[in-house]
Amino acid sequence: MDLNQLVKGKDGDKEFLLGNEATVRGAIEAGVSIAATYPGTPTSEIGNIFSVLAKDAGIFFEFSINEKVAMEVGASSSASGLKTLVFMKHVGLNVASDSFMSAVYTGTPGGMVVLVADEPSMFSSQNEQDTRNYARLANCPVLEPSNPQEIKDMMKYGYELSREFSIPVIIRTTTRVSHMRGVVEFEDISDEEVFENSNNNNQHLQRDSSPVHWKKGFFKKNKQQFVPVPQNAGIMHEKLIAKMIDINKVSNSSKLNTVFEFNNSGNKRKLGLIAGGSAFNYAYDVINGDNLEMDILKLGFTYPFPKNLVLDFVKDLDGIIVVEEVDPIVEKEILVILGEAGLNIPVYGKINGTFPMPYEYNCNIVRDSINKIINENGNDLDNSKELELNKDLTNLKNNLPDRLPTLCAGCSHRATYFGVRRAMDEMGIANEDLIFSSDIGCYTLGISPPYETTDYLLSMGASIGDACGFSAGTNQYIVSFIGDSTFFHGGIPQLINGVHNKHRFVVTVLDNRTTGMTGGQPHPGLPVDGMGDFAPEISIEKIAKASECEFVETINPMLLKQTVDTYKRALKHDGVAVIIAKHPCTLIKGLKRKKPMTINQDKCNNCKICIDKLACPAISVVNEKVIIDHLVCKGCAVCVQVCDERAIVGKKN
Repeated sequence: MDLNQLVKGKDGDKEFLLGNEATVRGAIEAGVSIAATYPGTPTSEIGNIFSVLAKDAGIFFEFSINEKVAMEVGASSSASGLKTLVFMKHVGLNVASDSFMSAVYTGTPGGMVVLVADEPSMFSSQNEQDTRNYARLANCPVLEPSNPQEIKDMMKYGYELSREFSIPVIIRTTTRVSHMRGVVEFEDISDEEVFENSNNNNQHLQRDSSPVHWKKGFFKKNKQQFVPVPQNAGIMHEKLIAKMIDINKVSNSSKLNTVFEFNNSGNKRKLGLIAGGSAFNYAYDVINGDNLEMDILKLGFTYPFPKNLVLDFVKDLDGIIVVEEVDPIVEKEILVILGEAGLNIPVYGKINGTFPMPYEYNCNIVRDSINKIINENGNDLDNSKELELNKDLTNLKNNLPDRLPTLCAGCSHRATYFGVRRAMDEMGIANEDLIFSSDIGCYTLGISPPYETTDYLLSMGASIGDACGFSAGTNQYIVSFIGDSTFFHGGIPQLINGVHNKHRFVVTVLDNRTTGMTGGQPHPGLPVDGMGDFAPEISIEKIAKASECEFVETINPMLLKQTVDTYKRALKHDGVAVIIAKHPCTLIKGLKRKKPMTINQDKCNNCKICIDKLACPAISVVNEKVIIDHLVCKGCAVCVQVCDERAIVGKKN
């Protein structure tokens, strides 16, 4: 679709939108002024779209240095009377949680939505945590859409709720909801002014004459509201508890919680099903498609948990089926409700083993789990055709060859890994005597053979902190890897910690001039901001030197001799050594493609170093000959430097 329609679309228009596209339209319709994020799948498309459309939509947008800063940008702007949107993936909320917890206390009078995308099955994440736990920890309302239309509508409603109660509202999506497509009907775009109590009288305070394309607010000072020192925080907490009691009344009567009636039976055992978000889609398809006679309570406003509504739904049932992804949170809430009401109704979910505990669901998983329950009553589902299909798919899957994810052809990280390994060999350092601490990014793929440069991994920005621990706790050599964007995100404090505490290790900042793994977003090390305008380029080298690192060198990792020699000196350095391996990502748009390489078969002796040690996906063996796929090769020429026989040369044509 034409993304400009997200800004220009009128009331009644219909577009076939990705869930993340619907998020942007919802923010625009709601009248958001400020949006901030740190890119992370499954939310990456939201930021990419804002970076293109923000100016036309009258929104200030930034790719913040990390999620904590994004949260702070959103909270303070909302405290100034503006509607703000902060979005991130589930593990990003870990980074933002410190400021998020306090923002719930201080309140967000202008209105603030925090969209968090969970990732059941961990397609691109290090864990499978459930954001709904954070809502209970912070005492923050949660809305859970199940399709793009609901995302757009709940975005708008989220701001209404947030403004009414001056509290952040979490919208929890999942991978499937963020990335599914559906028809979305547009409504009018809000022309609402900034929050009326913001006392917007600061026009004379404009610091310069530069025009801005977004609304400005005004922060009205109130220490009792916005400064959670102990004497204020206690009162804030009491007010928050009262807010949640009032919001609970709203959730119990909310139209976002809906009953779908499928039970027309007479004396049959009455089963009811409760689901929300993406899990609802699977449950609905199974109940409707298989003509099962059980009603569904769809929960869209899931916290504060609508106890009265749920109790009314379950009180006359013979059994309750709970379908939810990741943690059994709704299931536990229902068990509490039954206990308080003294009802002895069996609950079928994750806790009793009816549904699997980890990973995302699909219709087959939901059908098989419901089948276990129906079997108890001697009324099995007729799914013989489905079982036969599952058997065929299982056989096919079991016979597929394994294909590990790999770095792109021409990726400079591959050259860096080859260089550090060769430096180890030339220095006589055994593999068990050197620890590689790695981080979150494309370079985590160094875990695979032949590089095997990932021995320890915790979270984004932690690799340098991990190296501090290994330095204190072992006498081994240590090399940490961190990306340029990740260095800004969370690596700078750890670097300072390492220098100040006299640790000894090598930091490799893999500077590929972009935020690579999430689609190529900018970061502070580039001369452009999130809306495409010029911005000051922050030097990684200067930061390292300002942190009192005595060994700071920038290399082109594609020059293997330079790379190897630099690592050999860095590994001997008594302190923190910083190597910036600087070379643009091969996927950056607009890069001129270099001439591909080819192999002179008369010189090739089939030693296979280029395959076994370098492992470039453009190089393979066909009919017992090493060949280079000219369509895949990026012409980086690292393989030329690896080949001792000089059998690899540039292709003439």
